[in-house]
Amino acid sequence: MRRRQFLGSLAGAAAAPAILRGQQRRPNMVFMLSDDLGYADLGCYGARDIRTPHLDGMAAAGARFSDCYANGPVCTPTRVAFLTGRYQQRFGKAFEWALVPANNNVTGLHPRHTLLPSSLKPLGYRTALVGKWHVGSLPPYQPKKHGFDESFGIFRGNADMYSHEFRDGSNDLFLDDEPTRREGYLTELLAERAVDFIERQGDAPFFLYLPFNAVHWPFQEPDRPDQVRSGATWTDGDRQIYRRMTESMDAAVGAVLDALRRKGFADNTLAVFTNDNGGERLSDNRPFFHSKGTLYEGGIRVPAIARWPGQIPAGSLTGQVAATMDFTATFLSAAGAAIPQDARLPDGINLLPVLRGQSPPQDRSLCWRIERSNRRQAAVRQGNWKWLREPAGISELLFDLSRDPGERNNLSYEYPEKLAELRGTYERWHKEVNAQAAGEGEAANRPAD
Repeated sequence: MRRRQFLGSLAGAAAAPAILRGQQRRPNMVFMLSDDLGYADLGCYGARDIRTPHLDGMAAAGARFSDCYANGPVCTPTRVAFLTGRYQQRFGKAFEWALVPANNNVTGLHPRHTLLPSSLKPLGYRTALVGKWHVGSLPPYQPKKHGFDESFGIFRGNADMYSHEFRDGSNDLFLDDEPTRREGYLTELLAERAVDFIERQGDAPFFLYLPFNAVHWPFQEPDRPDQVRSGATWTDGDRQIYRRMTESMDAAVGAVLDALRRKGFADNTLAVFTNDNGGERLSDNRPFFHSKGTLYEGGIRVPAIARWPGQIPAGSLTGQVAATMDFTATFLSAAGAAIPQDARLPDGINLLPVLRGQSPPQDRSLCWRIERSNRRQAAVRQGNWKWLREPAGISELLFDLSRDPGERNNLSYEYPEKLAELRGTYERWHKEVNAQAAGEGEAANRPAD
């Protein structure tokens, strides 16, 4: 059923006017991902002390999501889900948390599991990764092995914004998978490289993956290279620094959008901006409870904006329940891409019919889990209902998010049948992904060819 639905969405995209009938080239794709941004840290999401005119303008020209989720509560899971279009749990527990090879002996995501950009390249797409990679730093797992024509950015989870070194003092800036050195503030360097990539494009369509390191620690603001961070002060910072980091990232988004306009690409580009997980301690996650690293709404509900002039109505707001992996399916559908014969069907759904106003929001279920020594949680979002188990097997909570987005009123005793229904949804999903990870997850961690 899921395969028929997805392939049907591809057929619908292929029949769309102009874009895919050969009257003009296939649409460009730009996917921008912030890091640890709070749900309420953009003007269009109610920011009180941060100015984000470029992202606000992107929302005014496209659609804003009210109910978008990250695939995971921390960095790596969401990135794996976007590259594969599938639940990260399908590849083993290594990809359910931050990928730190020195600590967990994980090498990285195997390139054979990546759908983007490998599915776009046969269609003539030029592909680039500019920003934070964080799904494997060893040579067999670096960006160009995954089908990117070029890459520039950091491989690990964070780096000094000026020296571009990890907290141990090692260089973490790479150009086409080779170590490099540059002077400048990291967010600005990423913007420059992204703009350069766009300006070098001609008739061929392109896919740009732009995952910022901002606003993840180390908290360092632009124009302040004296804000040196050591291992002891790596996570120090305050809201004012965070504000300036966010505004710098907004300016970087503006530079990318301006480059698209200058080149005449804006009207034929599907651009998406979202975040990799809930905000951390300096973030504003209103109206949600808790933060990054948890499965409460504050840990996984994220802002998301999609813009495609002439395809997505300007100034629209969608209540479609969405997840990071949906953007993978959406990009594939917009490009008219076929699923490779050796790949499984993406878990994400094509969001274009809803974004275009051609269909109402789709009913669906989303599942999450955390299985770590210091936190064990499981969660399901189904309709307006949210089931959460914390710690696993001990306490079950049930929330009606339409009336209680802050998850303060546990309704498990009032609706035991709904509680059991969502628990069953989770248990079936848990069993399915575990069974697949037992084989595929191990293969994902073996050295790439």
